Amino acid sequence: MPAKTITRADLSEAVYQEVGLSRNESAALVETVLNEIADALVRGEMVKISSFGSFWVRQKGQRIGRNPKTGDEVPILPRRVLVFRPSHVLKDRVNEPVPEGGGTAAPSTQAPTPSSGGGIG
Repeated sequence: MPAKTITRADLSEAVYQEVGLSRNESAALVETVLNEIADALVRGEMVKISSFGSFWVRQKGQRIGRNPKTGDEVPILPRRVLVFRPSHVLKDRVNEPVPEGGGTAAPSTQAPTPSSGGGIG
């Protein structure tokens, strides 16, 4: 089953629900944040979002590639590529087990004990 795609409208709706701004103000806020991130990347700046991850642009040099159909060598021109590295917090959250209902798992506040089946042995 394909995962749901989150859109700008979904983000705006979440801001509307959580913060209480009007729908127009929420949409403008989301748009401003996304534009600021994009503008910083265009300027070559790194964007770090705590507990989420880092975005940056990397310059790739020219190299020789191969046309898989013909086997001919083809030059691949230098280009800039967008890189994202998730934080450990985000990696841990993504790797939490998903409950049967399909929602997000609540973080555990209690350390596993041998009697709860979380220990070694």
